[in-house]
Amino acid sequence: MKRILPAAFVLLLSACASDFSFNSNLDGEAINDYFKAGDVALYEGDRQPSGHYDMKGLVQGESCQADSNAVPASMSEARTEARRAAADKGANGIIIKQCVMMEEAAQGCISRALCVGQAIKTASAD
Repeated sequence: MKRILPAAFVLLLSACASDFSFNSNLDGEAINDYFKAGDVALYEGDRQPSGHYDMKGLVQGESCQADSNAVPASMSEARTEARRAAADKGANGIIIKQCVMMEEAAQGCISRALCVGQAIKTASAD
């Protein structure tokens, strides 16, 4: 028993010392794209930007429930998509003008949420 235990321990340690490589389906660019919406301030309702800002253009975001087993469309997902579109235009803020939820099936969606807003660049995001 005294000889088997050290031999097993050496065998175990030699297995850990092998050339190990890690492959992942995560892409650095995809991660940056996913989180870029967080860099865009959302102005909606009573919350409006203070100070000077430059208009970058209109943006929209959409959430679509493609089939009956899919997650229903949501306003928050549509706003997030609009924030991503604003980030693509170099904006650090978005003033939401209108969000609409459509429950009727149309354009390949069972339910659909759509948000439209103005992408802006402020001196500093609030």
